[in-house]
Amino acid sequence: MLVDIFAIIAGLVLLTGVLGVIPALGEHLEKLAKWLGSFQTIIGIIALLLGIFNLGSLSGIMLVLAGLILMMGILPAIPALGEHLEKLAKILAGVQVPIGVITLIVGLLGLF
Repeated sequence: MLVDIFAIIAGLVLLTGVLGVIPALGEHLEKLAKWLGSFQTIIGIIALLLGIFNLGSLSGIMLVLAGLILMMGILPAIPALGEHLEKLAKILAGVQVPIGVITLIVGLLGLF
């Protein structure tokens, strides 16, 4: 359940700037996503760790991808792997919206 909740949170943060187009709820979801975005790095670290521990599930895989994108700013500080992870995160950032949508949907489906 924690994995699914973090998938929803990570999905919302990844979709900041896009949520406003959703009728009725978009404006409120956008405000929530912007507020959550102030904790982007922390959410990214937790999402990556939860994803690594749950790699056998789709939620886990999506959390790893989302976590890498959300942690892009601190990845260069990781010894030995930081440079390579940063390159991967930049590639993933090019498809941030689809990853955000899939992560959000997987999280929502996991709760039900």
